[in-house]
Amino acid sequence: MPLSEYEQRVLEQMERALTSDDPRLANTLQSTGRGNALRYVLSGAGVVVGLLLLVVGAATSQTWLGAIGFVLMFAGVVFAFFGPRKKQEGPVGVVDDDGTVQPPQGRAARPRKRQGSGGFLARLEERWENRRNEGGR
Repeated sequence: MPLSEYEQRVLEQMERALTSDDPRLANTLQSTGRGNALRYVLSGAGVVVGLLLLVVGAATSQTWLGAIGFVLMFAGVVFAFFGPRKKQEGPVGVVDDDGTVQPPQGRAARPRKRQGSGGFLARLEERWENRRNEGGR
């Protein structure tokens, strides 16, 4: 039995509210696990082929073949454990009663500037100058 028009609108509002409040959770709930299974199969095949190349390289005294096998095994393990990184964002906004999304208000509306190593070094220099000016405290 299909949903009524009202129920579909309410469901869409709930989805928008979830995506707005916690986009990481919404992304987790929407994603399928098929990519992970294929990733593990491919990495397992890479590890097995790499192990075979390593053994064949050691048995035939061809070190270059063993090195290729080791690199392939290592790449398979890295491929299995380190998946693609997804951009994680904060709240998109606030969902009104009619279902429209308004931008966040106040402090959350302004994106924070990311301080690189320059900000850290600037703070260290400032602390150093304060110590020198206070007489070594």
